[in-house]
Amino acid sequence: MRDTTKELELEQLPGISELTVFDRFKNAKVGAIPLPTYLVMSAIIIASAYLGELPVNMLGGFAVILSLGWLLGGIGASIPGLKNFGGSAILSLMVPSIMVFMNVFNQNTLDAANMLMREANFLYFYIACLVCGSILGMHRKILVQGLIRMIIPMAVAMIAALIVGTSIGTLLGLGFEHTLFYIVTPIIAGGIGEGILPLSLGYSAITGIPSGELVGQLIPATIIGNFFAIICSGILNRLGEKYPEKSGKGQLIKFGGDDDMADAMQEDKSPLDIKLMGAGVLTACTLFIAGGLLERLTGFPGPVLMILIAATIKYLSLLPKDVEKGSKQLYKFVSGNFTFPLMVGLGLLYIPLKDVVGMLSWQYFVVVISVVLTVVLTGFFVGGKMNMNPIEAAIVTACQSGMGGTGDVAILSASNRMNLMPFAQVATRLGGAITVISMTSLLRFLF
Repeated sequence: MRDTTKELELEQLPGISELTVFDRFKNAKVGAIPLPTYLVMSAIIIASAYLGELPVNMLGGFAVILSLGWLLGGIGASIPGLKNFGGSAILSLMVPSIMVFMNVFNQNTLDAANMLMREANFLYFYIACLVCGSILGMHRKILVQGLIRMIIPMAVAMIAALIVGTSIGTLLGLGFEHTLFYIVTPIIAGGIGEGILPLSLGYSAITGIPSGELVGQLIPATIIGNFFAIICSGILNRLGEKYPEKSGKGQLIKFGGDDDMADAMQEDKSPLDIKLMGAGVLTACTLFIAGGLLERLTGFPGPVLMILIAATIKYLSLLPKDVEKGSKQLYKFVSGNFTFPLMVGLGLLYIPLKDVVGMLSWQYFVVVISVVLTVVLTGFFVGGKMNMNPIEAAIVTACQSGMGGTGDVAILSASNRMNLMPFAQVATRLGGAITVISMTSLLRFLF
């Protein structure tokens, strides 16, 4: 997979220190595009948006998120200190949200991004490509053992977070019920679409408070928790570099002796095959649709069922090797080019800073941080006891305190471990579904 943390770097040319300012400007790149060319393209996009002529379709949406995502991802990877703690992910997610808060973008720009992100649902396409590509390109033994073993750290982390977060909030005067149901639960509910919205509907049916009003109360905890999870992911990545014995460098399960095997997502040296990548697109779309069909029959979230379908297909070797290879190559292409642009789209549309700012207090922050640290530390120590690499286990459980698929992308990209997406999706989707069902039932009992 191409290293997306090295955008904006100058090409390594002989005698680069002797190059003029113009030569440095000409050789600099934003993403894969030379800086002068990027500036021309950006000027066209900005002028079109300013005049209200930006196409409100996928073309306009991609123009907005790609131009901003490659730029912010490169800047975040160039800032000393911040680049080691998920700077690219943080800037790509937060800067657009701040710009929306300050009314930098006009409605035409937001409409184009909305068309791509919400109406075309580019986020689900991205996740489907990553999940299917990483599962189908993964060693079967790693896949099976990883999915099974992550259930225990996930369950322990959820219970520990509920106890620790609620206890701290109660001691700080936020109230037992308010802390439990309106701060702690939203953090580990599985995101906005799959967690906050059904949670608000359940709360509304029980309390009589309009669901729209409840969403505004629940979202800030999710957003702030996701932000701290991103930071924790970046710190874990640095710890893995400092203490390599604690890290699997992207591999979740430890293997030794005769069981030793290469990382399932190691760089494939064979050339990319465009037709095989097309097969990967069709495979990802088909498995996502299959998950949706099963959701109607079972009631379980479609993305979780998609993971189970893909894992079953991989375990039984039902797909030809070429199709698996195409899915893996598609995974590398999508994660290498669209990760930071995707986060720009999420920052533009899914992170309302106005709602977040209105509910901030130091007690609120303490509770949120305690929940995130609890799930991370639980994953680190419990995962380490179950023959998993502690760093990777902690990063996966950190996704329990993220914003669903949105959070998984940001958290894993901050640690440069996008190949953990299947495990992160299980922790987020399945853990979130369990949280929503159990806490709604508890509220009904207490109310």
